[in-house]
Amino acid sequence: MSKLQTPYGGSNRKLLIALDIGTTCSAVSYTILDPGEIPEIRRVPTFPGLNGSRADAKLPSVLYYNAKGDVQAVGYEAEDAFETGKAEDEDWIRVEWFKLHLRPRGLSDPHIQDESIPPIPENKTVTEVLADFLRYLFECAKRYITTTYTGGDEVLKLFEGGTEFVMGHPNGWGGFQQQNMRQAAVKAGLVPSMDAAGDRIQFVTEGEASLYYCLTDTSTSDHIKPGNRIMIVDAGGGTVDLSSYLIKQVGPIKLEEVASPSCRLQGSVFVDDRAKSYIREKLRGSSYDDPEDINLIARRFGETGKRSFESVDQVVIIPFGGTRDNQPKYGIIKGKLKLQGDEVHPFFNPSIEAILDAIRDQRREGGDIKTVFFVGGFSTNRYLFDTLRARLAAIGIDASRPDGYTNKAVADGAVAFYTENVVTVRFARVAYGTRGIRTYDRTNQEHRARTHAVIRSATGIENLPNAFHCILPKGSRVVHDREHVETFAFEVKDKNSLRDSDITLVTYSGCSPEPRWTDVDSASYRELGRIRAPVSQNSHLLQLVDDGKGRQFYRFIFRVVLKLGLTELKACIAWTENGQEKRSPISIVYVRPEVD
Repeated sequence: MSKLQTPYGGSNRKLLIALDIGTTCSAVSYTILDPGEIPEIRRVPTFPGLNGSRADAKLPSVLYYNAKGDVQAVGYEAEDAFETGKAEDEDWIRVEWFKLHLRPRGLSDPHIQDESIPPIPENKTVTEVLADFLRYLFECAKRYITTTYTGGDEVLKLFEGGTEFVMGHPNGWGGFQQQNMRQAAVKAGLVPSMDAAGDRIQFVTEGEASLYYCLTDTSTSDHIKPGNRIMIVDAGGGTVDLSSYLIKQVGPIKLEEVASPSCRLQGSVFVDDRAKSYIREKLRGSSYDDPEDINLIARRFGETGKRSFESVDQVVIIPFGGTRDNQPKYGIIKGKLKLQGDEVHPFFNPSIEAILDAIRDQRREGGDIKTVFFVGGFSTNRYLFDTLRARLAAIGIDASRPDGYTNKAVADGAVAFYTENVVTVRFARVAYGTRGIRTYDRTNQEHRARTHAVIRSATGIENLPNAFHCILPKGSRVVHDREHVETFAFEVKDKNSLRDSDITLVTYSGCSPEPRWTDVDSASYRELGRIRAPVSQNSHLLQLVDDGKGRQFYRFIFRVVLKLGLTELKACIAWTENGQEKRSPISIVYVRPEVD
């Protein structure tokens, strides 16, 4: 456990649970928030099927289903079912790496194909699988906390009274993924409804959660000085997440983001995938040239050889069979496959190069960063870390790993994120705005070039389609709780035709400093989601407008309000009634674009 710095400022006692759903392993941390007290981060160190209690305990992110789609085993119990052969005897269906099915479609890598990611059963959705896993993880946490914490009955009341959650996710994820995670939490029974999920579930990127972990670790203190720029590289099972910060002050510590957080789909599972492809080719024509044996050997490599690999001079031994399993021609002696180091290191190299490229990108954007902290389970691999540290030292960057269990960084850091809030400025990775029309101006040369596209509204006004109305420019420094507002209007000829309307939120990721039209650099625009403008209920606020040309129509003026201060976008519609501002609920219905 570790201490935070800031006393909890709430007025009621509260239970906070942080969930790190990893590609290969997951973790839970928690704290009891007592008003005026400094919270203490605690970990759930044991799970069913795990022998004993371990401070670095993680739950394997694995489930088994039967043909009907019913959960049969999860976590360590799922791994036991594999080892004993029960899963095979019962024809259970194994589900792993399910988190990656939620990834944005733009989060890809040329070295990785969709086929590399194990499929979800046809009778399940990824949201349902995530819900099943969350339900199990939450019950494990509840059982441990209520049976081991002093005053267990009182803690149980905290569970019943509205536990709050922080969930980590990769840097590259956004609103669509957060929406699905909330839906899964509702299905799992963590919260009773989507409204409650909006109130009681917060999200933090894995990069920022890892930052908080590093700040609470004493081994990093020499680097935490005003003016220093630091980078966090969270190398996990599926993704590698990078975040960079400028330390503005210490005591209390305040930081600013200096580069857009980035994410690479080059975590440790893709080392396994490359190893499996190599082993398949190496054993082609042998007695072990069948999918079952290849899968078993590749699995044993992930459990043993990958973790222990340190240098190209090392011989990697992969135990998988018995003493009668011998085919020296293929490197198999007494049930063990022998691989030379120069065979193994290519499994790691694409990940290493992707991480180095991403670090260089962060440095180009974020300035003279000389300190990189590596966290995450993949960072514990000696070959990966030593290679990266040597390559970075050559360009003047000091790389280190904090003490302790860095594979728990996200869960612990997510708790600290809830209470500390030390990042005061973040970067807008894309421009945010709306897609709509723009009033045609005959004196504007840009407009005249679009004369062929002019459309006339029901009110008789000439407009141009495909307009992008930017509310928050790309690269903006986003301050916590600062709102970004743009004014719009609905216009109708017939007052009785007024209906509620959806406002489409759009992002722009291109290079134009003033994007104005969605059909220019169209590939850089993405539909993010929609917010409902409650127009019909405000018909009494319609203004009768005379355009001076004998035409009259009704106008409703409203504002789109965006807030991007933490790691989640929030949006609503605002309007004025009797001199007072009114607002719609904060809600975005996210859509998954065909291409990210």
